Amino acid sequence: MTRDIIIIGSGPAGLTAAIYTARANLAPLVIEGEPSSTSDQPGGQLMLTTEVENFPGFPDGIMGPELMMKFREQAARFGAEFLTAKVTKVDFSERPFKVWVRDDLYTADAIIVSTGAQSIMLGLEAEQRLLGHGLSTCATCDGFFFRGHEIAVVGGGDSAMEEALFLTKFATKVTIIHRRDALRASKIMQERAMANERIAFRWNGVVADLVGTDKLEGVVVQDTVTGERETLPVTGLFVAIGHRPNTDLFQGVLDMEDTGYLMTKSGSSYTNVDGVFACGDVQDHTYRQAITAAGSGCMAAIDAERWLEATRHA
Repeated sequence: MTRDIIIIGSGPAGLTAAIYTARANLAPLVIEGEPSSTSDQPGGQLMLTTEVENFPGFPDGIMGPELMMKFREQAARFGAEFLTAKVTKVDFSERPFKVWVRDDLYTADAIIVSTGAQSIMLGLEAEQRLLGHGLSTCATCDGFFFRGHEIAVVGGGDSAMEEALFLTKFATKVTIIHRRDALRASKIMQERAMANERIAFRWNGVVADLVGTDKLEGVVVQDTVTGERETLPVTGLFVAIGHRPNTDLFQGVLDMEDTGYLMTKSGSSYTNVDGVFACGDVQDHTYRQAITAAGSGCMAAIDAERWLEATRHA
């Protein structure tokens, strides 16, 4: 049976697309990923977040996993079907489009890609334990929790400078840890960071370990020149060394930027393949917020619904 629509991915973008397409009687199948995979997590990055305080409608905040469960329940209520599995192959060369989960084939007249992105992490064992407990990848999401704290940011690009500058609104001191003795960031961002009296720099340093069992209590920094180690007594660490979109599946299939983000036509969710749409962090490297992902999921659903309507009455 060829379905009207398959949604690949289930973060705020995919689940919002599921709500809208289900309400349009398109009976979407959401292939939501596998819990064991950090790059393909059902519910997306919010499943790794503790408290979300900036999503409208929750004045007291809400836990990330609970928010995603509410999205999912809402989509299911309108008839969305869920498959907890990882897509292993796609063929978008002709319609109906083909999507494989290992040996099982699913076909659909339209596809919405919402596989998201993942923060590039430091590769330390303690990261899994402390993510959401002092370790964060999003200053906009979590900065408020560090009011009055001394914290650190890892990175040397524009995003690291932006995170550090934003965090000075809350923290008493922000130390930027960078592996070299010069920043990659644009000149204007460097100047802003260096002019801010709350920002300090730890040059030629890499984070070698994290201190703390239930919450972050310090960061072990190793000097890249001397090899010496010191522990910075910070209670927050923000990793800002980049994001990687989950687009390996679509290499050579959909147009993407050099960084791997899917390209969509301006002001829409249309990809280069007619009938395939993309939304959320998989095509957005600017905002990367749950609310913007949800908004683009709505766009993709409406674009897909209108496209299906037009092609069937052509």
